[in-house]
Amino acid sequence: MENNVKTKICGITNTEDALLAASLGVWALGFIFYKKSPRFVSPSKAQRIIQILPPFVTPVGVFVDQKEGAVRDIAEFCGLNTLQFHGDETPQYCQRFKSYKVIKAFRVHDKFDISGLSQYPVCAYLFDAHQENVYGGSGKTFNWEIIAGKKLSKPVILSGGLCAENIAAAITTVKPYAVDVSSGVESVPGKKDEKLLVEFLVKARAGV
Repeated sequence: MENNVKTKICGITNTEDALLAASLGVWALGFIFYKKSPRFVSPSKAQRIIQILPPFVTPVGVFVDQKEGAVRDIAEFCGLNTLQFHGDETPQYCQRFKSYKVIKAFRVHDKFDISGLSQYPVCAYLFDAHQENVYGGSGKTFNWEIIAGKKLSKPVILSGGLCAENIAAAITTVKPYAVDVSSGVESVPGKKDEKLLVEFLVKARAGV
């Protein structure tokens, strides 16, 4: 039986991958505007891709500790309504983006404390693996039991090292609102692999 877990494909850098993912029924596509990422996409390129997306596919702008003005400029230029903050942004920083749907990412390590999450005035929490000086796309998983079964005030998006081999276990353990995958469906950073993408989506939807 299919579950209702939504899928976000992150690190979209080209039209072909965007349209493939959209045709397979994904919920959202992530566009990374962090220049140090191997999946960085320029605002002008992202805008061209976003303009041709079909309805009901949500483009998400991914930012890492960027200045408020720069985030607003890119969001307006690209036509973004949903922003993902993947750095060390504070609750006060997130508060400034009330007119957007904001996803706040947290990099989980063994001593991760969930008690402070409620301070963040955001629409969802995204949990990714903690790796020093790496903000997403590391291909590493974290101990899902750290967040499994916890009563959180916002929907949970699970990220970090997800792939076809572990997605069913991840969904069973965490029961997230959505899952977020990047490196697990790539042939090389920034280029999605159709076979891996299809396999991931089939297993994510079946939950087996």
